[in-house]
Amino acid sequence: MASSPLNLASSFDIKKRPSILEPMRVSIRSTPVRSASATSLSRVAAAVQPQLDEVSARIAQQASAFDPAINGYVTYALDSNGKRLRPLVTLLAGGASGGVTNAHVDLAVIVELIHLATLVHDDIMDEAERRRGQPTLNARWGNALSVLLGDSLFAHAVDLSTRFDDAEISRAIARATRDVCTGEIIQTQRRFDLHLGIEEYLRIIELKTATLFAVAAELGAKLNDASASHVAALKNFGRHLGTAYQIYDDCVDLAGRESVTGKTLGTDLCQLILEGDSASVSVLLQTSGMSAMEQSIAAGIERLRTAQAQLEALAPSDSLEALHLLADGIAAMLRSLHAPNA
Repeated sequence: MASSPLNLASSFDIKKRPSILEPMRVSIRSTPVRSASATSLSRVAAAVQPQLDEVSARIAQQASAFDPAINGYVTYALDSNGKRLRPLVTLLAGGASGGVTNAHVDLAVIVELIHLATLVHDDIMDEAERRRGQPTLNARWGNALSVLLGDSLFAHAVDLSTRFDDAEISRAIARATRDVCTGEIIQTQRRFDLHLGIEEYLRIIELKTATLFAVAAELGAKLNDASASHVAALKNFGRHLGTAYQIYDDCVDLAGRESVTGKTLGTDLCQLILEGDSASVSVLLQTSGMSAMEQSIAAGIERLRTAQAQLEALAPSDSLEALHLLADGIAAMLRSLHAPNA
């Protein structure tokens, strides 16, 4: 088993569950997405809540590693009320493959730092003014400072990854970081392309979003010296789950309400398709493009079924149960976007 700077271990009881993805349709107009997702995630997180709390505490502590002159900016960037989905996948993959150790907490911190760095850069490219109900870094301090801060967070995460004894852990994290940035570059490159195909869209979101979910699940198993087949199964689970989650996030970008999501909406659509009034585009697609929305929801749910199928070879455990529940929760979030009469 790969070692970690600290040595705290925890494992979870065995319990079997059937796979569930029962049909359910709820209108986003009657049920706020944030409250629905928060309820589902709280159930999922229960399996690893102490470790997840430790991850949040240690992320907040990372600001002290930076020069005091920029400590305030770093603290603001790290002060997140996010869902911690990637750390959650990391910890649950560990629990499902042998048990959660402090090495998994270390990995979860690193993965979330990379995610937070991507959010800083996303907000700059999208010219977003709000995220999680607060002004973005670029809205407060401008693009020049924010892009450098995002770079610093990336570098710090990769530096932390070098502390694992197994150098392949650090290499995998570095490759994932490269692929995330590649996905963002291709998305920016195709921002005015009206002929962007489904396969190209999926390639972009697999690079920019699913990559980090995949490496979180893969390395969560690898830290336990899990078999190659189990490592591959969890990696594929993360990849399909991450793709489905990005499909959901893109649908919310079109159909959601900023007062509910807490972030500037419509920015990804403008980047991938056209430049203009995102509010008008959103209304247009909700009325004339609902078929495309329904197809996207169906595609996301199908990805989640594929993700759950990857888990069949793993031994029953509380963490495996939670991974299934996580997929179920994202499926419910996707179904909540159906039109009232769909």
